[in-house]
Amino acid sequence: MGDAAGIGPEIIARAFREGALSDAVVLGCPEVLRRAGSPMTALIDSPADLAAVPPGCLPVLRPPGLPAGLAALPLGQIDARNGVAAARCIEHAVALLQAGFGGALVTAPIHKEALATAGVPYPGHTEMLQALAAAPGQPLPPVRMMLANEELRVVLVTIHLSLRRALDAVTYDAVLDTLRIAHRSAAAWGTARPRIAVAGLNPHAGEGGLFGDEEITTIAPAVQAAAAEGIVASGPYAPDTVFMRARRGEFDLVVAMTHDHGLIPVKYLGVEQGVNVTLGLPFVRTSPDHGTAFDIAGQGRADASSLRAAVQMARRLAANAA
Repeated sequence: MGDAAGIGPEIIARAFREGALSDAVVLGCPEVLRRAGSPMTALIDSPADLAAVPPGCLPVLRPPGLPAGLAALPLGQIDARNGVAAARCIEHAVALLQAGFGGALVTAPIHKEALATAGVPYPGHTEMLQALAAAPGQPLPPVRMMLANEELRVVLVTIHLSLRRALDAVTYDAVLDTLRIAHRSAAAWGTARPRIAVAGLNPHAGEGGLFGDEEITTIAPAVQAAAAEGIVASGPYAPDTVFMRARRGEFDLVVAMTHDHGLIPVKYLGVEQGVNVTLGLPFVRTSPDHGTAFDIAGQGRADASSLRAAVQMARRLAANAA
């Protein structure tokens, strides 16, 4: 359900009323979901109970360890209890998927400050899911964030880091791993050999080293190595024009070096259709292309379009992966 003080429960309730969650189980607090506008909720113990839920009832599974009194907390404010609740929902959802229940995970928005206040040691969904997906004693699986809509698909080399730290994280291995993950994952949406454009890091992709040499020393060698493996990758291209070229059909997806480089163009096209997909996990995970929107929580103004798009993409990816 995401952060209980944000619009996550609200868009879940709206999407359910609109018929978009017919095959979904919501992990969260029934009282919070009723406060958000769910007409009726049915508390279940397992996703296996879904078939017994009466028509018109939202099936809700309350994860163990959920703090009490969440529905009494104010909307639109950071609270450690909501951070704890969001983390418990994610943890239990992954455990259910690992036990064979469900085909995909769709996450409503969480608040990173609420997570931090609750002592959760991850800056966001992606890092938390990566850790939960790792087998005990095994290294973390390499994962990447992709933001997609009907016009663009963008995969990121770095995500939730300060810009100064992100620059150091743009390495040959990171770029090459991103290209491999993007290439492998493309089969899940029906493109076995995607045309991948790689965006540069510096203005004009460095202009031959005049504006920075990362393109020459790091990015281009990784692109060449990927191409040698049979990956249809090219670049690095100037980041201020490559997204337009992809939108016009020249490329199937773009690999961008930093969070804002890659996400601004997708979000500019409209968050209502954007979907965040975590690539590299052993299960399908999608989420809406927006945050908790504390400023409008509880006002009945939240748009459920991006959540509906995330559910639709999760169904499609899960079907292709089956």
